[in-house]
Amino acid sequence: MDLELYQEVALTRNFPEYQLQEGDIATLIDFVPHPNGGETGCVLEVFNAVGESINVVTVPISAIKKLTSHEILSSRKLINL
Repeated sequence: MDLELYQEVALTRNFPEYQLQEGDIATLIDFVPHPNGGETGCVLEVFNAVGESINVVTVPISAIKKLTSHEILSSRKLINL
């Protein structure tokens, strides 16, 4: 996967511990090697619909994908913030 820092990416699965769902958009801000040689982690900054930073999370690289021109953005309510 050809990922670059500071590009927007989409989650490919849910992360209930972060209140994030598959399809949510975040900005890739860093790559983190696994301490035991496992899957690389990706540090993501999550923004609300008006551009305010609401969280920074780390997820496995397999849990994100590049955005494509065949997708459309949408909005949803974030609960418990």
